[in-house]
Amino acid sequence: MDADATDAFDVAQLVPGFRPPPQPQPTLGHDDAQLAAADARMRHWRDPVAGPLVPGSDRHGDATCRMFRDTFNPYRPAVLDWPRLEPAVRDRIVALPIWDIAVQTEGKARLRMAAYAGTLHDPAMRDALALNAWEEQRHKDVLARMVAAYGIDLAPEPVHHPSRDPEWAYLVTGYSECIDSFFAFGLFELARRSGLFPPALVDTFEPVMQEECRHILLFANWAAWHRARLSFPRRVRFEAKVAAVWAFLAWERIGLARAIDVDGGARPQDNNFTLHGAQSVADNGVDVRDLLALCLAENDRRFAGYDERLLRPRTVPGLARLVLRVAGLFGRRR
Repeated sequence: MDADATDAFDVAQLVPGFRPPPQPQPTLGHDDAQLAAADARMRHWRDPVAGPLVPGSDRHGDATCRMFRDTFNPYRPAVLDWPRLEPAVRDRIVALPIWDIAVQTEGKARLRMAAYAGTLHDPAMRDALALNAWEEQRHKDVLARMVAAYGIDLAPEPVHHPSRDPEWAYLVTGYSECIDSFFAFGLFELARRSGLFPPALVDTFEPVMQEECRHILLFANWAAWHRARLSFPRRVRFEAKVAAVWAFLAWERIGLARAIDVDGGARPQDNNFTLHGAQSVADNGVDVRDLLALCLAENDRRFAGYDERLLRPRTVPGLARLVLRVAGLFGRRR
């Protein structure tokens, strides 16, 4: 099933003036040197101008947008090679309870990002967020092609409508990605180590995982840049909205957790994959502390190549470190 077969989404419809970046023509034989160079550019970036990047300053906004533009990777989902899998490996991958929500999440994300980008007056930031939406569309395309390649059945995708509050929808999407990407980094590495994802499949998905790192790096710096430029009354309203978004996301994930195994032990597909993803990708499961430590290590590794003056998402990594410290304290007492 090609989930994107009738999808007419176009970022330019929501962000007038946006033009997709130039794409290389698909070829049967990849130029390994060009692919390696594009991959390296995607993972490493530093602002050539010395000095601090003060949140909200023109320099901070300019560096954020240039980082996102300069690290763009022009790989094409159309020429990704989906490796043949052993039947047992394919069955385990197909059974992972994430594919429906993964495709649907990318569908919502691209629409919400493009809709919010269209409301911005700063041309550089508007273009960066529009490119982010365009890349989310590409992720959806990658997932749709994987679904087709391995015969994964998806539930019908609901129609996604623009929110009446584009900023709220963008905040929900951005903070959701900060949460989910943190755990996805660790689970992806766990799947590689366990052998669930064979090396060829890891290589195919790797650019998508690193793009998610770029996406939440952009979001973290947009949020700091945006809030620093608000007047005091607007800042208060914005912080209240951010708090409401976090409360909504916590309620959403608790609600989804309670929905697990509601029909006699079956695992419905949901976006709370961090609760049981480790058990799905590791033969013997994994200790929560080991998973958090792995997520932190992978999070740090993926961000390491970007200018340290750019802000990183802090809430989820900070909570993970707190949990590990508390667990270590109780462990020593025992």
